[in-house]
Amino acid sequence: MKPVKVGICGLGTVGGGTFNVLKRNAEEIARRAGRGIEVAQIATRHPNSKCDTGSTPITADIFDIVNNPEIDIVVELIGGYTVAKELVLKAIENGKHVVTANKALIAVHGNEIFAKAREKGVIVAFEASVAGGIPVIKAIREGLAGNRINWLAGIINGTGNFILTEMREKGRTFEDVLKEAQELGYAEADPTFDVEGIDAAHKLTILASIAFGIPLQFDKAYTEGIARLTTADVNYAEALGYRIKHLGVARRTEAGIELRVHPTLIPADRLIANVNGVMNAVMVNGDAVGSTLYYGAGAGMEPTASAVVADVVDVTRALTTDPNNRVPHLAFQPDSLSDHPILPITACESAYYLRIQAKDHPGVLAQVATILSERGINIESIMQKEAEVQDGLVPVILVTHRVVEQRIDDAIAALERLDDVVDKVVRIRVEQLN
Repeated sequence: MKPVKVGICGLGTVGGGTFNVLKRNAEEIARRAGRGIEVAQIATRHPNSKCDTGSTPITADIFDIVNNPEIDIVVELIGGYTVAKELVLKAIENGKHVVTANKALIAVHGNEIFAKAREKGVIVAFEASVAGGIPVIKAIREGLAGNRINWLAGIINGTGNFILTEMREKGRTFEDVLKEAQELGYAEADPTFDVEGIDAAHKLTILASIAFGIPLQFDKAYTEGIARLTTADVNYAEALGYRIKHLGVARRTEAGIELRVHPTLIPADRLIANVNGVMNAVMVNGDAVGSTLYYGAGAGMEPTASAVVADVVDVTRALTTDPNNRVPHLAFQPDSLSDHPILPITACESAYYLRIQAKDHPGVLAQVATILSERGINIESIMQKEAEVQDGLVPVILVTHRVVEQRIDDAIAALERLDDVVDKVVRIRVEQLN
């Protein structure tokens, strides 16, 4: 059978890995796909020293790939929103299938891209856009197709996880670890997307759409970063039996969908709480299967290439199938997507860790308890660090039971008005994940 011809746009880390895996495992891949898969053309402006492209034709113009009549599948690995979007839509217009690792593109423009792909009868595959080499999209979209997904929670940014791991294990400051992460290549020179949760929110938006059958709605995702976390909070969490992780959480409720990324206390005995370094993990809870965990490398040359090549194989297998009988892009048939709303963060429900810097006066705890009680907030545990009194101030640390966030907002505002409370109250959400 005639081999499927692939065009790779971008020969950076993931592009080079994709070429290498397709070349090295060509025989094995052909056995799985039922026919050969060959890279017919590459678009790149810079050679990759880790990639021997041999006689493969190379162009500096990515649009040469989408306009090449020989190309069956366009692999988009250039990243970003603008040129990548133009490239993908042009490929679809030309009747070519697309494989992409671009989470920002899918999270922000996926609804438009998928609609165009359905119109043209082509496939857009995006497994590599979330959690690198972990096949979590396929797991939710296909392996858990018989389930009603209740919630999912994920460590889906390796940079943030590396920083929090170093802060906990070595007592280092955020600023110190971030500098090392940049030196090691884990974080960009501008680390905003990683440390402020934007990268994770892109990925969570995609996972939530597949899990709950809702349109992609990145603009409604709540994001909170890790830059304000201190080693003190990491240590207090540990003393309370928790680990702090930068978590993406999506949960189905009767009122709507929670879609949020923020630092989170997780019980230290949960498997996901013990995912360290740059590794990723996603927990998915379904009504039939219960809780499942997907763990592995969330980035890197060949881990991400593994997911890209898997998509190329899937597209190859589906080339001759009826477009109306393929697995839908967002797992549910496009005319069956739900309009269940995304909840604002104030309507989401969680437990909370609060750290209150108070004057070492009698009656402070009673005032705190009264403010929380008046708002229907129950305390699960409380810790007053008398041994850490400094300049007449003592940290009061407590964990609440689950409550709607608006009540916590009101309580924090009241606490900060107390004469005996100094500085802002530190608030971190708590998830049991059970």
